[in-house]
Amino acid sequence: MSFDTRLLLGDEAVAQGALDAGISGCYAYPGTPSTEIMEFIQRCPERRERPLHAQWSVNEKTAMEAGLGMSYAGRRALVCMKHVGLNVAADAFVNAAVTGTHGGLVVVAADDPSMHSSQNEQDSRFYAKFALLPCLEPGNQQEAYEMTVYGLALSEKLRLPVLLRLTTRLAHSRADVRPGPRRAPNELSMPDNERRFVLLPAIARRNYAALVARQPELLQAALADGFNAFRPGPNRALGILAAGPAVNYLHESFPRGICPHPVLKISQYPVPPELLRQLLDSCDQLLVLEDGMPLLEEFLNGPLGDPRIRGRLSGQLPRTGELTPDTVAAALGRPVRPSRPASELVMARPPRLCDGCPHIESYKALQEVLAGTPAARVFADIGCYTLGALPPFEAIHSCVDMGASISMAKGAADAGLHPAVAVIGDSTFTHSGMTSLLDAVCENTRMTVFILDNGTTGMTGGQESAAAGRLDSLVAGLGVPAAKIQVITPLPQQHAANVAALRQAIFNTDGLAVVIARRECIQTAKIHKK
Repeated sequence: MSFDTRLLLGDEAVAQGALDAGISGCYAYPGTPSTEIMEFIQRCPERRERPLHAQWSVNEKTAMEAGLGMSYAGRRALVCMKHVGLNVAADAFVNAAVTGTHGGLVVVAADDPSMHSSQNEQDSRFYAKFALLPCLEPGNQQEAYEMTVYGLALSEKLRLPVLLRLTTRLAHSRADVRPGPRRAPNELSMPDNERRFVLLPAIARRNYAALVARQPELLQAALADGFNAFRPGPNRALGILAAGPAVNYLHESFPRGICPHPVLKISQYPVPPELLRQLLDSCDQLLVLEDGMPLLEEFLNGPLGDPRIRGRLSGQLPRTGELTPDTVAAALGRPVRPSRPASELVMARPPRLCDGCPHIESYKALQEVLAGTPAARVFADIGCYTLGALPPFEAIHSCVDMGASISMAKGAADAGLHPAVAVIGDSTFTHSGMTSLLDAVCENTRMTVFILDNGTTGMTGGQESAAAGRLDSLVAGLGVPAAKIQVITPLPQQHAANVAALRQAIFNTDGLAVVIARRECIQTAKIHKK
């Protein structure tokens, strides 16, 4: 191992690649499994050596737009989020393909097959296909580093954003990474044609036609730049198409990692048809290994299906969940080592709120207020407080997406449900709850919004909350009258007062009421005490 080699998470490899490629800014909202990218950049020595913006954004949409703004000014930017965050950023992401870029812009989407910490296991490659943009999918930590450097250069060459897709296993596992040379950041500069960023319909139509016309350039880059590779094999009864990290599981299935079949490794999209034809012409049947949804398998099958193509759709691989060495070995007909379920080896330990967590006292007070009211419904949101769905509380009835608690409670209240209560955290409120609250304010909807303010983004490790020190003024600024805003302290000795405040808000207030439960997260409090 050379002194230049570093042991990095996949997330950290992306961050190091972006730093070495001369980014001037990183924009992100914390979300597992992407959080460590921003955290690595925030800790880096480069922040003391040169101007480098690295602050959390309020949500993924604002992160994407700020990254595009830095690109407009000629500098390189990295935008990071988890896969469901790309849904939030989709408006800006898709339209950035139509405006194009100036400075290099790489958007990292960290997918979560098997839903280790997510509501779904959507596949971000579909967003790149939908937006007609290049997509890079590293197979290991070294490629994650190299593809970030390459992606920023490719973005400047094509004048387009580039999507970099990670998955949980790669993002959160470590391997040796050999960094390359550092590049100086770009100087400030303006686009030659500023009008292309003004998406009036007449301009947008021209830009979109140009984007479509440039697709052969994307295919040529995917063919010529070396991340996609075809390797012949002597056993042509079966060919393998392996995308991203799946190529590692493929080689693990054979002695000394030598696969006897023809293999096409895919790490850059769109996939050149020449490579697919070369693989199909060299084998009798084809097994498609891709983590996530069967994007490549569906593409190869066509609308009527092809009996030669095997994979998730044909049943050789599980339709849901992430790939594993065992599932790949079984699909190849290789011996699978017998294993025991994890439940037989490790005692089950369901997640729970930390001892001393302020949300515990908040839920205790809410449960007491709603006891004896079976019609009451509590609509919750994404955060530590989602654990209120589990014993011993079982206190919430929904958790769909960021900000949905207030909107769903409003819709249920519009339908006549009473009491309808929304539970949302301070960071989630600024992420996507404020517009929902404004809807309720406009109609003075008969509902209660219970904001659990622990002063941080606790679920992803204690990042700073955009609501810190300004939550009350935000709520008031959205139009909630001061008389309908109450602040409580979720401590055991305050239980009776908290119950009285919630009962007043839920049962004795006309229209909309907001209760803010404020006490610092127990984990960040420990850090601050040290």
